[in-house]
Amino acid sequence: MTSLTSILRGNVRQYGMIIALAAIIVLFQLSTSGVLLKPLNVSNLVVQNAQILILAIGMVIVIVARHIDLSVGSVAAFVGAVGAILMTKHDVPWPLAVILCLVLAALIGAWHGFWVAYVGIPAFIVTLASMLLFRGLTLVVLNGATVGGLPEGFKSMGNGFLPEIGPDTGLHNLTLVLGVVVVAVLVVLDYRKRQAALTYNFEVLPMWIFLVKQVVLAAVILEFCYLLAAARGLPIVGVILFALIGLYTFIMSKTVIGRHVYAIGGNVDAATMSGVNTKRVDFMVMVNMGMLAGLAGLVTTARLTAANPKAGVNFELDAIAASFIGGAAVTGGVGTVIGAIIGGLVMGVLNNGMSLQGVSIDWQQAIKGLVLLGAVAFDVWNKKRTAGGGGAGAEKQQATAPPPDELLEKLNAGPPGSSGSAR
Repeated sequence: MTSLTSILRGNVRQYGMIIALAAIIVLFQLSTSGVLLKPLNVSNLVVQNAQILILAIGMVIVIVARHIDLSVGSVAAFVGAVGAILMTKHDVPWPLAVILCLVLAALIGAWHGFWVAYVGIPAFIVTLASMLLFRGLTLVVLNGATVGGLPEGFKSMGNGFLPEIGPDTGLHNLTLVLGVVVVAVLVVLDYRKRQAALTYNFEVLPMWIFLVKQVVLAAVILEFCYLLAAARGLPIVGVILFALIGLYTFIMSKTVIGRHVYAIGGNVDAATMSGVNTKRVDFMVMVNMGMLAGLAGLVTTARLTAANPKAGVNFELDAIAASFIGGAAVTGGVGTVIGAIIGGLVMGVLNNGMSLQGVSIDWQQAIKGLVLLGAVAFDVWNKKRTAGGGGAGAEKQQATAPPPDELLEKLNAGPPGSSGSAR
């Protein structure tokens, strides 16, 4: 069995970000006299930050693959503008317009992937050029003006909520049901991983820690769903976001392509010699980022109920910050989808809490910059501390250690450098 001390010591960064998020929530809950966690404000937090969290999912994968994408804000604005033009000027049905825009976004990602993977131009330069290119094209497409009059069905993607079902309980019943289902699924999956680990004599959490973990996780999820149910229910954009979190967590931890991304980020030469098609993986990573940027742009346009030439400004900075705050490494090979979501929530709660307290935008930007610097400095300090305790090998092991709940990474041929151990 794994001791509590070794768990905390081996996952300082992961638990540190969770503790930091909890501390920020408690701080603003007290300083705003309870406004932060009022049902309506929690609902607004999901709606207002969904596009950044969607971008953070793609960005952390790009960073794990040792690249960066500076164009996501401009691509989001451009795709959102094209979608608005299709729906308002050319009477394209909104579901078809969404599909066409996602295809366009994937093609933009393929454009980036071609230059990065097959020509060999650094992603920083390619996406910096695209940031300027697509910001300019957004102004051209919109002719510098805002385009409104979007279909109601499309606008519900950014502002709508799941329908009411069942008797009148004063709460949104469907949201509560979904919360219970999610808790049940997560508990069953975690229990099955534990049992499989025991079968292969892998180290597992002591039963009491495992049970406490399940209780805490269930309480957080159910409380979150209760707050949403007490407002207007789960936003449709929340459904999209949570589906993406589940999908990409599975892809990055349980599929061949996910393992290849980690392998390339950890050591591209070793991955190449192992038979990994590094160019294809890099290409697909950029295509995926382009498609998620397009989806974020459509969500933003739907939430604003119009395409705006200034949409998407600083989206790339927020997505990159969320990834690094959530534990991604600048050198690649390290990072998780859940970590990026936690980092995005840290930024979102900071924004919301400071806005509730009347802090100016100028100071909000300054404080977020300090938070980003502090998170990266903590990561550097943690790696140096680990290296001092066990040499360079211990540093590498700590840097690439998976979250504590992924006990079967070694069994499932996880990313190179993961720290699962068999007895």
